[in-house]
Amino acid sequence: MAVYTEVKRSDASALMRNLQLGTLKTLRGIQGGIENTNYFATTDQGEYVLTLFERLSFEQLPFYLQLMKHLAQRGIPVPDPAADPRPRTLGKLVHTVASKPAAVVNKLMGKSQLAPEATHCAAVGDMLARMHLAGQDFTLHQDNLRALPWWNETVPVVLPHLTPAQASLLSSELAYQNHIAASADYAALRRGPIHADLFRDNVMFDGVVLTGFFDFYFAGIDTWLFDLAVCLNDWCVDLATGEADDHRFNSFLHAYQQVCPLNAAERQLLPAMARAAALRFWVSRLWDFHLPRDAAMLTPHDPAHFERVLRARVHNPITVFTLSAQAR
Repeated sequence: MAVYTEVKRSDASALMRNLQLGTLKTLRGIQGGIENTNYFATTDQGEYVLTLFERLSFEQLPFYLQLMKHLAQRGIPVPDPAADPRPRTLGKLVHTVASKPAAVVNKLMGKSQLAPEATHCAAVGDMLARMHLAGQDFTLHQDNLRALPWWNETVPVVLPHLTPAQASLLSSELAYQNHIAASADYAALRRGPIHADLFRDNVMFDGVVLTGFFDFYFAGIDTWLFDLAVCLNDWCVDLATGEADDHRFNSFLHAYQQVCPLNAAERQLLPAMARAAALRFWVSRLWDFHLPRDAAMLTPHDPAHFERVLRARVHNPITVFTLSAQAR
């Protein structure tokens, strides 16, 4: 989250009033993240998050917002987008602020757990599996916009900014992922709506109780295994080295499989998808770091972290078979 577009208090107040969410009391920009403009908006009826979309279009946004609505209606704890109650725009989830597409969702309770323990990892693994199953009957389609085609387009743009060793790693890994994507095992992976960015700061807890997943604006149709790998690479690694933490890894994967057991192709390709997930975020962080956009509030992420994670996944693969006997 960041602030690229300054929102006038009067505009935010009018939107909250039109959505019948009450009288605006406070409006505060949110620092962190890199994609959209975000504000906390507090009214006399509750606390909300106002998002202005800097890259996603009016045409693309219904997928993300309808997915959140779909999951919320099936008991997955996600922000529920506010629909316009006015007759001429009844049910509309995409609004307009400062000439940009916008949405308002309820603010989730709790806080992010940035130093997760095995209990937190198990809770996320369980809910991720439930989310995947709940999305099976979602009818809208939007490709994961940060998947392999985007990597193929973006890697040549960032390569000139890298050292020879980094460029070699990036190029060889991209070739490997193109090879994997053409395989029969990859074609057998289950697919559906995925979050695609479910990092520690996109999950809320009240103590050890998971209270919500949020920030679905990288979501798309892709493999469930890729979504799982993104999570394992964040929730279950040592941040200093990028190496997997076996206890957290086992807890996360065991909880996921209790709800949604991996099939044979998913078990086979988990090591490759863990590498793919690391590559995806290394590429995007390189892009944001070397080709930044202006923002009123923005703290770019360090690309070196996911370079470490990728090297760790290449040299020390994580597999289903590393599960301890106790975790099974």
